[in-house]
Amino acid sequence: MAYSIDYKKRAMAYKDDGHTFKELFEVFKIPAATYYNWKNKLKQGTLDVKVKQTRRRKIDPEELKRVVEEKPDAYLWEIAAKFDCSIAAVHKRLKDMKIKIKYKKRRLHVQKNPRN
Repeated sequence: MAYSIDYKKRAMAYKDDGHTFKELFEVFKIPAATYYNWKNKLKQGTLDVKVKQTRRRKIDPEELKRVVEEKPDAYLWEIAAKFDCSIAAVHKRLKDMKIKIKYKKRRLHVQKNPRN
């Protein structure tokens, strides 16, 4: 959970005013380890909240949507070949995007009875 800088400063000021760690936890729900982590970060110069970085994906969602609209009956391996990635990656991306596609059913090879 990311706390605001103002919240961190108020919690540290509360503890620095002479309150115990038990009181700090009751009021701010901050354990002692978190308090010390914030103190160390403040000594280093900043209490900034970390910005979550997202990595660049191989499969562009807009491009994937366009490919599926152009050829909705394509196999996953065909789409994976276009994006140079695995079939599982395409499947996961389609599932995450909630694109409604029909999965092709594998035909079962049924051997005919030679006695008939």
